[in-house]
Amino acid sequence: MDSRRRLVYYILINIFVSALVTGTLIYFYDRIRPTDCETALPNAMTVSPGVGDVNVNIAGVIGAGTVADEQIVVQNDGSQELLLTGWYLKDDKGVTYTFPQLTLYPGAKVQVHTKSGADKLPDLYWGRSSSIWTSGELAALYDAQNIARAFYRVP
Repeated sequence: MDSRRRLVYYILINIFVSALVTGTLIYFYDRIRPTDCETALPNAMTVSPGVGDVNVNIAGVIGAGTVADEQIVVQNDGSQELLLTGWYLKDDKGVTYTFPQLTLYPGAKVQVHTKSGADKLPDLYWGRSSSIWTSGELAALYDAQNIARAFYRVP
């Protein structure tokens, strides 16, 4: 009976140590190795325009899936002011928001809320009754000439 008890004890220790080592390896592996989506396209990615100093990015999507809280943040990371008139945001389903006449100064951000409201910088309103963004979806920012300038994968 004593040898059986010892065997059960060793089996339980083995299971615990194996689970601990496996969990630790998975934890560090996930932190070091990017996912396929991150390799192909990180959350925030600015497309190099090739002309001038246009450096704009989608800084994030906040409150995805909840129309009352949902917003997308666009930031001018360049050193020049940026005329966003005619630029537009687009989701995977082709739903678009076109920016009104707007100049975004260096370092400035603008938040485009999904819900209805009165535009007052830095807050703009899409006027939608349902949410736009879902986890895993790709948000894209295009300039007035339909050139993609920035992408963001919603976490």
